[in-house]
Amino acid sequence: MSRIPATTSIDQTTTTSDQQGPGLNEVDVDQFLTLLIAELQNQDPLNPMDNSELVQQIGQIREISATNQLSETLSSVLLGQNTATASSLIGKRVTALTDDAENVEGIVTRASVTVDNSDGSRAIRVHIGDKSVSLDNIREIVGEEEVGA
Repeated sequence: MSRIPATTSIDQTTTTSDQQGPGLNEVDVDQFLTLLIAELQNQDPLNPMDNSELVQQIGQIREISATNQLSETLSSVLLGQNTATASSLIGKRVTALTDDAENVEGIVTRASVTVDNSDGSRAIRVHIGDKSVSLDNIREIVGEEEVGA
């Protein structure tokens, strides 16, 4: 679930050090909507929320939703491009840096996608012999090797 960034005015009103639970920086879209509905249901009938405030909050919800959708789409496109790039390296000689800062050179034999269980992010890795290298750590692509040469 995506997070809603806090505004300056919210940060200024929540500066107590003994606050329990997640801060307003950690509120996701569903929690924000729940808070907005509770605010509307419990507002003072003699002093209701200003219409411009309500429209502004609804606009923020739409903006956040659109930004989340755009971010997800761009992440998917980037993963697809990185996968295509990694697969095009199969059979080519590359020079790269391993996660242990070790230089490795050889022919890329395969490409794989790894998933980080802590945040669900995906990374593309290429395999050179028994070494696995992040696509970001490829330093040089020499070219195709002749099979049987």
